[in-house]
Amino acid sequence: MLGLSTDSIESHQKFVRKYGLTMPLLSDPDAVVCQQYGVYKKKSMYGKTYMGIERTTFVIDQQGLIKRVYPKVKVEGHAAQVLADLKE
Repeated sequence: MLGLSTDSIESHQKFVRKYGLTMPLLSDPDAVVCQQYGVYKKKSMYGKTYMGIERTTFVIDQQGLIKRVYPKVKVEGHAAQVLADLKE
């Protein structure tokens, strides 16, 4: 399991410490990988548009093939749903 965002490595380190994460978080400050996966999109908030990541989970098998995509992820209950789906 990996996490990826455009945040800095320093930001990731603080986030890992704050939440006690054990998975690696990768930094993609230029959004190169995010664009390749199609998750770097135009977003809007309070009438202003900007580019950002659409929170998405990809299940990738051992051969590197994408087996499932969960777009527009809401944090609440998502991990439990993915784990349940993986048991199927």
